[in-house]
Parts: sequence; structure tokens; C-alpha cells
Amino acid sequence: MLDETARGVFTIAATPFRPDGALDEDSLDRLIDFYVEKGATGLTILGIMGEAGKLSAAESETVIRRTVARAGVPVIVGVSAAGLAPMKALAAKAMDAGAAGVMVAPPHTLQGDAQIVDYYRNVAEALGDTPFVLQDFPLVTGVFVPVNVILQIVADCPTCVMLKHEDWPGLDKISKLRAASDAGARRISILCGNGGQFLPEEMQRGADGAMTGFSYPEMMAQVVAAHTSGDPERAMDIFDAYLPLVRYEAQPGQGLAIRKHILARRGAIAHATLRKPGGSLGPQAVAEVERLIARQERRLADLGL
Repeated sequence: MLDETARGVFTIAATPFRPDGALDEDSLDRLIDFYVEKGATGLTILGIMGEAGKLSAAESETVIRRTVARAGVPVIVGVSAAGLAPMKALAAKAMDAGAAGVMVAPPHTLQGDAQIVDYYRNVAEALGDTPFVLQDFPLVTGVFVPVNVILQIVADCPTCVMLKHEDWPGLDKISKLRAASDAGARRISILCGNGGQFLPEEMQRGADGAMTGFSYPEMMAQVVAAHTSGDPERAMDIFDAYLPLVRYEAQPGQGLAIRKHILARRGAIAHATLRKPGGSLGPQAVAEVERLIARQERRLADLGL
């Protein structure tokens, strides 16, 4: 069961599809194995980059069941929904399947701090004993959750055990949350997103690891491991080798196509298909990716990786 001590790398999983748009269950199994082999200490499924909104209810259940049964690591399931009833229903199915917890983002309709706090109180009541992650991703949700609001939610909702920190700029938010817990507030796990773009700095500010996707998930595992072992310079050297591709993959609107292209290139999935609406990479983008991968491989060789 997910709790406040969670740390490491919970990789945000892509959802593989066949060229006709059908769910590719064989590739799903292969992708789960790939993530774990590359150092994931947990997986997060049905997130924004997992194309959760494009799946039917039955497909969502299939992804949950197959992932939990195969992963061998804790699995967090995104259950964000417009209403509490569908959220509660999906969360129940996820926990019945053996998930470790669920993740909930604030709906874009929330206005003001009081509404945000009240919403998560209602979420905690609806979910009962199920531990949940507060997804703080204002660039997508349009809802900014200040530090004092997070602290109030943590105080009011004992089942809120983790913050998925994805604010930008947001490094000061991590520092303030850790200062508050040092002063006596309940300490929860903080795992960070944004494709790993700020992972070394986030670790130095007190994050417990990463919860995000990147086509080379081993980068996050290696950076977190180096930092945890007391070698932040090594962590930064590893990060620097991957940074150009991290940056390229972070392009709004095209990032998932880039990620799936590379995952397919690495053999983790059979096809780079995005379910419609969704595009693919043109020849110039593919050439740019290939150049970045070649440069990355040279830099990793210099590091002995």
C-alpha cells in the first residue's frame, strides 16, 4: 500500500496501441518489463501522457489488471474524473486489482484556495481508505495549488500520502514544503514530473524522486541513485548527457509522439502509434532525434554508462 515513505522512480507509463488504434496488450507487457528493467521502483498508469482520456472503461480496466499483475512493483492508477462517482468506481477497481494507490488532479473548475481544499476533502471521503497522490500540474489543469493549500490538504486528509510535483517554476515550493515538515507538519512523499527537466535541482531541494515519463527511464533511476548515495555531481553529469533529448522530448503537443517513437526504436513497444486525435513524427523530426541519440550515446560512453 502506498504511503508517505515512497521514494525512487515511479515511471509514468505510456499506453501502446497497434497501427489501427487498438490497445496493444502484448506491447503493454513488454513495456512494463522494460520500465522495471530500466530501474523503475514503481509505475503510474492512466496518466495524461498515458492517453487515459482516449481509453474506454473496459480498456482502462485491462491496462490496470495487466500492469498490476505483471509489474512486481507498486502501481499508482490515475483516476481523475469530472465527478466523484466515476473516480470512486475506478479507484475501487484499481485497488481490487492490487494497485498501491491512486492519483487525483484538481478539475479546472476550481476557483480559489477554499474550493481546492474542500474538493480534496471530498476526494478523501469518497476514496475511503485508499491512499492518494495529489497531482499538482497547473500548466495542464489550470489550477495553481499554493503551499499553504497543500499543507492544509495534508493536514485534513491522512490518506493524501504523496505530492506529484509538476509546478513550473516550482523549486521553491519543494523547499517550503520540506521546511514546513521540518517544523512539524506531516511529511509526505514528493515525486517530481515535467519529464525530468529539473530532476537534479528537485532532488537537492528535498524531493524523494521522480514520477514522470522519458524515453530513457534509466536516466531518472541513475540520477536519483547517484544523488541518494551522496554524489550530486555524478547525478548532474549523468543528467547532462541526456539533457538535449530531455529538452527535445518536452515539446508541447509533440512530446508523446517523440517518446513513443524512441520507445518503439528501443524495442519497448511494437508501434509508435498515438490514438487519434494524435500525430506522428515527420522525417525532419526523426532525423533530429537520431542525431540527439547519437550524441547522447557518445557522452554516456565517456561516463562509462
